Amino acid sequence: MTKISRAARVALFFAILGLAPLASAAGRGECNSLPSKILARAVPYCVLLPPSYDTDKEKRYPVLFFFHGLGDDEQMFLHSGGINLVEDLWEDHQLGELVIVTPAGGTTFYINSRDGKHRYEDFFLQEFMPGIEKRYRTETDRAERGIGGISMGGYGALHIAFQHPHLFAAVAVNSAALLEKLPKVGGLDSEIFPQLRVLSSAFGSPLDAAFWNKNDPVTLAKTANLSGLKIYFDCGYQDDYDFELGAMALDKVLKARQIPHKFELYQGGHDWTYFAAHLPGSLTFISRALGAASAQPNADH
Repeated sequence: MTKISRAARVALFFAILGLAPLASAAGRGECNSLPSKILARAVPYCVLLPPSYDTDKEKRYPVLFFFHGLGDDEQMFLHSGGINLVEDLWEDHQLGELVIVTPAGGTTFYINSRDGKHRYEDFFLQEFMPGIEKRYRTETDRAERGIGGISMGGYGALHIAFQHPHLFAAVAVNSAALLEKLPKVGGLDSEIFPQLRVLSSAFGSPLDAAFWNKNDPVTLAKTANLSGLKIYFDCGYQDDYDFELGAMALDKVLKARQIPHKFELYQGGHDWTYFAAHLPGSLTFISRALGAASAQPNADH
């Protein structure tokens, strides 16, 4: 039995039982909220704190902002059992000590909406990041700040990283909601895209193609200054929403511009089984990119 497969089974076990273990010797999770003037409400978030956070009071840590997918929330690492997967990586010293923060993103795709009513990107950059970096002992420079996500969260992470590459050292995503091309008006009613009708809340109704292109990570990658940004993305080649086609389009753009990146296609669809198997790949990529040091095996080292 491999470590990843065991972690996947642990995740499934906790998902079935509906449990959300918050603490262990390998780290600690906590949930809170941060007030937002931009969104005119408090935004919930959860944070995973590394093993030495409560004992080494002077140490500051690299930070990974990790976005959840559509239909999920800020507790994605907790109610899925993903915290156990992260703790396994910490215990095996495969993942360096870093603070992992997941804010609630709703159905925003982590952008400023077409109608201007939901300025999530402004909130994240102007309020959430500074608020978290003030509340927790995280580093505040680009070299030790990363961003990542799953599905819709992967879209948001790539979008923000490509729009603001000066703020992040690395971006790593799993099964990002990338489309090779925007469906035609009415295409969202087809059997292929039934769950993507929520695009309208972020991108307009009917969908605004120009606004889509303005925010699309694949389009942004064609002109963005991505120098120094470490990039990782993967997808299942049996993805339920054909997101692998969008991932392949992004790979093609980056290759054409000779921008270093890591892209992987794996067997699998768009579900937690796939995410649990490949989330370690994106997390360890970020950890290495940020130079996060591994926890010491015991207090004598």
